[in-house]
Amino acid sequence: MIERKIQLADLVDHRAVIATLSDAFMTDPAFRYILPSDAARAKMLPKFFTLMVDDDAAAGKVMRSAGDQAAALWRNPGMAKDNRRTSFSLLLNMIRLFGFALPRANRCADALTAHLPNGRYHYLHFVGVRSVDQGKGWGGAIIREGLARADADGLPTWLETATPENVPLYQRLGFVTQVEWNILNGGPHFWGMMREPANVC
Repeated sequence: MIERKIQLADLVDHRAVIATLSDAFMTDPAFRYILPSDAARAKMLPKFFTLMVDDDAAAGKVMRSAGDQAAALWRNPGMAKDNRRTSFSLLLNMIRLFGFALPRANRCADALTAHLPNGRYHYLHFVGVRSVDQGKGWGGAIIREGLARADADGLPTWLETATPENVPLYQRLGFVTQVEWNILNGGPHFWGMMREPANVC
């Protein structure tokens, strides 16, 4: 049986986490909608995840598998919403990242924020498995590590996905769809899913 070691990513690991997530999200429906060009998306994703890894490390935890097959960004209870979303520095970063695609990026970001539930919960902000390692159990392994922490806290876990193939995986892990929505003007369909904490003895 393959041992899937999951660990907290140190600062020196962040570059590998960024590479893992950038590879994993190349085919993500939301990012394909924002930037349809494969070349533009490949150039943007490492810059985007550099921002996200730094933000989520400050607001929660950055997790990785020992061989960087998978990575996950978690935000702690009460930290789901990015309070810097309207800051001038963040706006400049978004303009640099997305350029003329910024309206589509904002459309997705605004919809995600609007559908965040109230209350306290752990937020699985991003999780991804490198394309060459998909289908080998790494996604479930790295998510279960975070779910164990949520269970220990007695709190639910929230996530969103725009990838239909991921919905059954999340359901097997105990997530239940709470809300679905479409991004306007030809954007992807999203599922918002919640998992209640398991009883911890």
